[in-house]
This record gives sequence, C-alpha cells and structure tokens, in this order.
Amino acid sequence: MKVAVIGVGYWGPNLVRNLLQIDACEQVVAHDLDESRLKGIIRHYPTTAIAHDLDQVLSDPAIGAVVVATPVKTHAEIAMRALEAGKSVLVEKPLAISSSEARALVDLARSRRLLVMAGHTFLFSPPVQRVKRLIEAGELGTPLYVQSSRVNLGIHRSDVNVVWDLAPHDLSILWSWLGEHPRSVSAIGRSQNGAPADVAFLDLSYPSGCLANLHLSWLAPTKVRRMTIVGSRRMVVYEDTNAEEPLRIYDSGAEPPNPDDLSAPGGGFTWTYRTGDVVSPRIDSWEPLKAELEEFLARAGRGETPDEREEAAVQLVRVIEAAEESMRGGGAPVSL
Repeated sequence: MKVAVIGVGYWGPNLVRNLLQIDACEQVVAHDLDESRLKGIIRHYPTTAIAHDLDQVLSDPAIGAVVVATPVKTHAEIAMRALEAGKSVLVEKPLAISSSEARALVDLARSRRLLVMAGHTFLFSPPVQRVKRLIEAGELGTPLYVQSSRVNLGIHRSDVNVVWDLAPHDLSILWSWLGEHPRSVSAIGRSQNGAPADVAFLDLSYPSGCLANLHLSWLAPTKVRRMTIVGSRRMVVYEDTNAEEPLRIYDSGAEPPNPDDLSAPGGGFTWTYRTGDVVSPRIDSWEPLKAELEEFLARAGRGETPDEREEAAVQLVRVIEAAEESMRGGGAPVSL
C-alpha cells in the first residue's frame, strides 16, 4: 500500500527513511505545512511523493495507511479525519492530548473496522523485549520496584510539558514489563517563567504492589536513559544510551527474616543478603522504529482493529492527565 507521513519535522524524516525500506510499503507520500521541510525530504529521499494539501492525501484511494507525526494537540483531529477517510493510522506518542480524544479515536477505528495504533517505539526495542521475557519466565521473581531516569539538556517544547513529551516512553515500557496499569500517581514538577514544566518526578503504585519512580527532565547536564527494575530474585539495569552493554542482570537480592525466628526467644531482625554474578547478555540488534512500522503495516494489512495494546495507549494518556492533576495539587496522589 501507499503510506502517507503527515508531519516531517523532527521525527518525520526517520519515519520516511524506514518506510522506504519496508516491502509492504509501495510508496511514501509526505505532507507538511512547511515547504522547506518537504524540500528537505525530496533532497534526501527523492522517491518520496509530496502532497501539499491534507485533503489530497485523504482523498487518494491508493493510500491505505497514514502516519501522524505532528504536534500533540493536532493528533486527534488529523487521525479522526484519516479514519473517516477509510485509512488506518499510526499516531506518534502520545495517542492524543486527552484521554477522551484517545477513547474517541479507538472507538471510531473499531466502528470503521480500521486500526489506530500509538507509536510507542520502545516496545519494539530489543533490550526492552528481553527484559519482558525475563519477567515472564520468572527470572527476576516478583517485580518490587522500578526507578527510571530519562533526562537531557533540551529539547524544550512549547506545545507540551516534559511529562507529555517523555513519560509515554517509560509508561509504555512499564505496561509491557508489569502487564498492569498504575492504580495511583503522584507528581511534582517545576517550570521557568511560566513555560511548560521542564522537570518532573512521578511516583506510581500498581495493583500488584510494585512501585515506580520516574525522573523526567529537559534540564540536565548529561543525557541519561536508565531504568532499574528490582525483583525478588534478580535485578536488571537497562541503559538505552549504552550501545555496547544495554542490559546488566544482577544475581543479587535480600531475604527478610523468618517470622518464626523473630518470635523465638532472643530472635533478631536479621536479613540475608545475596550478591552473585553480574551478566551482560548478548542482545539482538534491529531498529525499533522499523519494527514498529512493519508491525503497523502488517496489522493494517490484515484488517486488524484496536485491541488491548490500543486500550493501554488510552490508559497511558489518562495516567499523564492524572500526573498533571497531581502536579497542580502540589503532589497529592490521584487515583486511577
């Protein structure tokens, strides 16, 4: 099928480049309101067709799928129009600027027997998928808590705050790993001179008892993309910026005292600590964005409609809304 990319600013060229490498994509059509961006696409990818008007894209019956990479506040409107035109849609994260808009997109796609998919690219990352398999196999034991740092200097955005920009990555990864949604969130953040918040700290609690803490920032001296998941048996550190060693598995843990020992005469509160090997497993290598686009085109080609993955994308937007509500309330927990 022909695939249209709507918005070729920061992320759009990566979408065009990867789509051109996928056999299921017959041709890429690029649309943007900025003429200079379209000229840049033609210069780097001369086989790309150009559409100067969105209606031109939506009225083309040969275009079977649309990828939306525009500012977040425009996601829902453009995706709605594409679905109403009979085209499946991949929307870059987050799915919409509100959970009500996200819900409407998923419902519309189902009613039209089309697919609307959220672009949570990290779900297709080899290290993220490897950790998911470790958890499912019981290698880590029961997940106890996750700590994440996703910080760098910039890029400051004017349309959304740092939570909308960066939290979707961590929240989608947490859903993939834990298989559940948080039951509450509390958040604090700060901004400069009334601009969107550029740093935030989120605390999430999950029904299983697992806790998660997210540090998100556009204002940090170095770029850090690190997640630590601590299980009852093993612990894992995932560093996306470490190409040579993205995962380290620690065979370490701590066992609480036996309740019987505590109640016995002279019993003491003694923990047992275990420190074993640290393993850096070999990780397969592929580009997550290409894998995501291949999955989208395959699902659209099979005529799939939204499933639990899209329901998770809607819930993710609700979590961000709750985090903003908590920030406005000085960090008070918000129930989900």
